[in-house]
Amino acid sequence: MWFIPVAFVLLLISGAAFAYMMGAVSVLSFIAVDKAQFLSVLPQRIFAQLDAFAFMAMPLFILTAEIMTRSGVTRSLIDFALSMVGRFKGGLGHVNILTSVFFAGISGSAIADSAALSRTFVPEMEERGYDRYYAGAITAASSMIGPIIPPSIIMIIYGGLTGASVAALFAAGIVPGLLLAAALMALNAVIARLRGHPGGDGAELPRFGPSLLRAAPALLLPVVILGSLVFGLATPTEGSAVAVLFALVAGQFYTGISRAMLLDALEATARMTGTIFIILAAISALGFLAGQMGWSQALADWVESLGLTGTRYLFFLVGVFLLAGMFMDTPVALSLLIPLFAPQALEQGINPIHLGIVLCFNLCVGLITPPLGKCLVVVAALTDLNYWRLAWTALPFVAVQVLLLAALAYWPEISLFVPRLAGFSVE
Repeated sequence: MWFIPVAFVLLLISGAAFAYMMGAVSVLSFIAVDKAQFLSVLPQRIFAQLDAFAFMAMPLFILTAEIMTRSGVTRSLIDFALSMVGRFKGGLGHVNILTSVFFAGISGSAIADSAALSRTFVPEMEERGYDRYYAGAITAASSMIGPIIPPSIIMIIYGGLTGASVAALFAAGIVPGLLLAAALMALNAVIARLRGHPGGDGAELPRFGPSLLRAAPALLLPVVILGSLVFGLATPTEGSAVAVLFALVAGQFYTGISRAMLLDALEATARMTGTIFIILAAISALGFLAGQMGWSQALADWVESLGLTGTRYLFFLVGVFLLAGMFMDTPVALSLLIPLFAPQALEQGINPIHLGIVLCFNLCVGLITPPLGKCLVVVAALTDLNYWRLAWTALPFVAVQVLLLAALAYWPEISLFVPRLAGFSVE
């Protein structure tokens, strides 16, 4: 077995795509443990892994986000946020966070959020007297709201892997997402007082009424999605199709939908969907081997020997997933770790919806945590900031997110209140 980690490291150094690297290591592992005869079953096992109804919604939600972000929605959301909180001390920081809340209901992706907003907010905040690294840090930190407030791509992946209700997960993400926004705004207000950040000038701010009217189509999109799911009018897949139709109509309201724009959106959707599915396929091969070798049962026995049960096991998972999030892409970490660790959590009576929110939130913290920190990487690359200085500036925001994560893990009702209110079975 010694050559398996060696092969993994060599492939990692070579710059090979993670899916190919994982697939190669999986096949070599089958051979190394004398399970090569099971390789003939892999195509069937991979298809079974991907044949989840929840996964059908993923490409349509991605397409919705691609259409909306190409239709000029960003400026209208920023103007509306400015009209609401721009006049307060540290106003542009608040606007940055509030825009991420609005944008989250469209993109479902932290990377898309940070890419769309960093080019706008970092130069504008620097021009208004903010430190450019602080502007970059708050942009990266607030982008984490994207995968928490529905629709969320990573919640769909979790639902597909565990069989949990995607609609219930979407409902469960509302309160944690809003709490995260409130916590970040509170921290921004404190820092604004300490550093003397400028307040907004009422004369320069957009008027509330016209900016609300302009932003209304974008703001209605998450309402349409959640409304159709919560009231049982549509499944997540049907809701995602409705979202695409709504995005096409809303896009006409903004800059219009051209043929070239639609083709670009379809191409980007196919590329992102293909990337996620090939990663899921490669990891499912390793998961099949883990089942054959009894790794999951060995892990369960080890957890039991340590006396990790209930809340203690959940906090153990928080530590594992925080560490994983620092080094791995969120879809990769979910696909690799959920099949290993989630079964024990569910057997111990941890609610699958609560578990999903905690672990998804958990991995998202890694998006602004070195050494990988993909949102930090995106912001640094697009605004020409030093990555490590940006990461250092973002640490107070990371601390707030970790504290909120601990609260989510300890008090399940924070996540489960809205699903219960909406009538989902989350007992």
